[in-house]
Amino acid sequence: MSVTDSREEVVRLTTLARCAGCASKMGPGDLTRALATLPRQTDARLLVGNETFDDAGVFVLSEDLALVQTVDFFAPIVDDPYDFGRVAAANALSDVYAMGGEPLTALNIVGFPTATLPVELLGDILRGGFDMVHAAGAVMVGGHTVVDEELKYGVSVTGRADPRRLLVNTAARPGDRLLLTKPIGSGIIATAARNGEAEAEDHRAMVGWMTRLNDVASRAALAVGARCATDVTGFGLLGHASHIARGSGVTLEIDVSAVPLLSGARALAERGVSTGGGKRNAEYLAARVQWGDVDSVTRTLLVDPQTSGGLLIAVGESSVPDFRARVDGAVEIGTVLPRGLVDIVLS
Repeated sequence: MSVTDSREEVVRLTTLARCAGCASKMGPGDLTRALATLPRQTDARLLVGNETFDDAGVFVLSEDLALVQTVDFFAPIVDDPYDFGRVAAANALSDVYAMGGEPLTALNIVGFPTATLPVELLGDILRGGFDMVHAAGAVMVGGHTVVDEELKYGVSVTGRADPRRLLVNTAARPGDRLLLTKPIGSGIIATAARNGEAEAEDHRAMVGWMTRLNDVASRAALAVGARCATDVTGFGLLGHASHIARGSGVTLEIDVSAVPLLSGARALAERGVSTGGGKRNAEYLAARVQWGDVDSVTRTLLVDPQTSGGLLIAVGESSVPDFRARVDGAVEIGTVLPRGLVDIVLS
C-alpha cells in the first residue's frame, strides 16, 4: 500500500522517526537508575510489579483471576501505515502473552503531527491496530490522541490470567532448556530499510514475523508446564535474557550458533548496520555477559533491539519435544545453569 497526501507525494513513515520501533526504548541502564528512585510497592494484590523487569504488571482479583496490564508505543518502524498499526499492536499484545495471559481489551495511544501528515493516514494506522487486536480475540475500546511533532502509535492492553499459572522472569530453574520462538535481527533490517539498504524480500519476511502473534507460544508454554518466559523486544535477546538470569538467580548459557536470524540480518550487520538502541544494550551488558570469542558481528545481532519479537521460554528438558511440536519455528538455544559470576555465558 502506498501512502500519499493530497498532492500524491509518497510519505515514508520511517524517515519521520528519530528512533524507530523498540529501538527507541530508554536504555536498560538509564531505566534502572530512574526506577531506583521509586518507593517499593507493598500491596498484596500486586503479584508482579516493576522490580523484576517482567513484561506486564499482574494484579490479583481472586484466587483464580488476575489482571495483566501493559502499554507500549513507538515511532514508525515500517513505512506502510496499516502494517505500522499491526506491528505496534502485536508488540503490545505480546507483553500479555509473555506473562501467560489472554488479552481482553485495548486502548489506542496516538501522537500525530496534524500539520504535516494527512489524517487519513492515521485511519490506516488505527485500522491495522484494530485488526491485530481483533485477531487476538480482544476488543478495542477507545484510546487517546495528542498533537505531536513526531508520529507515535501504540496500545495499552488489559488481559486476564490465572495467578497460579503465570509466566514470569523469576521461575527459571537449573536444567531448564531455553527456547526462542522467533528469529532476531529486526532492528538491523528496519534501520537498513530506512536507508534503502535492505532487500525487499527480507523486509517482507521481517514484517511477517513482527505481525505474528505470540498467542500459540504462550499457550504452549503453559500446556507443557513452563513457568518462566519473557518477550524479546527493545533490550535485545541478551538484555531480556539477563532479566531472567537475575530474576531467577541463575546463569543462562546460550549457544550463539543456534540463535535463529532473520534473512539478511547477518549480511547487513557485516556491512556495519546497527542501531543506537543496540549500542546502549551492549554497554549495559558489557560486564553481565561472558562473551568468550564471539565476533563483533554476532555481538551486534545478540543485542539488537527487537520489535514484536518472539518469546524466550525456560522449559523443562523432558517437555522440549512437546513444546516444539506445538510451536512452529521454536528453536532450542541454550540451558539454564546454577548462578555463576555473570548473567549469561555465550558458547
